[in-house]
Amino acid sequence: MLDTLKKSEAFSEIITNNPEMLAIFQYIESIAYTTQPILITGETGVGKEMIARCIHKVRISRGNLVVVNVAGLDDNMFSDTLFGHARGAFTGADQPRRGMVELAAGGTLFLDEIGDLAPASQVKLLRLIQDGEYLPLGEDEPRYTDSYIITATNQDIWKLQRIGKFRKDLNFRLRTHHINIPPLCERSEDISLLVDHFLEEAAYNLGKKKPTPPKELFTLLGTYSFPGNIRELRAMVFEAVSRHKSKVLSLDSFRAHIAQEQENRAAPGDPGSDENSPFSQLRELPTIKQATLMLVNEAIKRANGNQSIAAKILGISQPALSKRLKNQRLRAETGMLYNASNR
Repeated sequence: MLDTLKKSEAFSEIITNNPEMLAIFQYIESIAYTTQPILITGETGVGKEMIARCIHKVRISRGNLVVVNVAGLDDNMFSDTLFGHARGAFTGADQPRRGMVELAAGGTLFLDEIGDLAPASQVKLLRLIQDGEYLPLGEDEPRYTDSYIITATNQDIWKLQRIGKFRKDLNFRLRTHHINIPPLCERSEDISLLVDHFLEEAAYNLGKKKPTPPKELFTLLGTYSFPGNIRELRAMVFEAVSRHKSKVLSLDSFRAHIAQEQENRAAPGDPGSDENSPFSQLRELPTIKQATLMLVNEAIKRANGNQSIAAKILGISQPALSKRLKNQRLRAETGMLYNASNR
């Protein structure tokens, strides 16, 4: 896939065969020399910082990539971190401090978790983007920067804007160029590639021989939603390899992780209050028997016929699922015999 890119080496660290990811790489190359900011959005763990690094490499900047996570920074900390301060700017400021903006001169400033930025800090960031102007604490004369700005968030900035937590003008400035990274659950073709890569990485880090993954592993992972995305998959593989003892990798730690995550996501409150219910858009609800039948059949389909994995998806034991499937077959056979006898 990378052979269609002009600077494929800039994307070599990202493991993917996903067409949407390739389209993102091509888009990055098309805006490589823009002076406008780029906003990267996507769920936690999809690799927003890696995409920022790709952009920096494609631009061939003479400066460094400087990464700042702005989550949890109040306005004073934001100003001091980004813009620095003069000696004596506040109590304890015995020496001047260079801010991250200055360290990113000629390069790229990447601001992560931008959705958490305080309102006062948003004004300062807007000025930095529009005019390249910033004011270190304790100084009267503004300074100017030629650093390129990339921001990222896992939040919905449009929603933050609607509820008054994010400035409209800053929102529009940040998304002059916008990249949205698809979650891992929409990149099923990447799972086997990533697992192989993480197995090799984990084996090297743990001083073990790279284990062989069973075919059932990819069926199991293909049914999982990965709320933590690639970061979560990496952690799952490392945990499995750390417990690995035989030639073939065990599925036990993967199953345990998925079961724990499903338990954690189980709604403790009134299920009727869930706005994302799959039944909310239905005019007529199926009966319990119909809904159960559809759910079981869908689980079997997603598990490629593997009853053990299907049972995990449904949150029941494998014997319980086998009994349910047997009863379904008996009812179907009984119905066919009855219809035949009445012809």
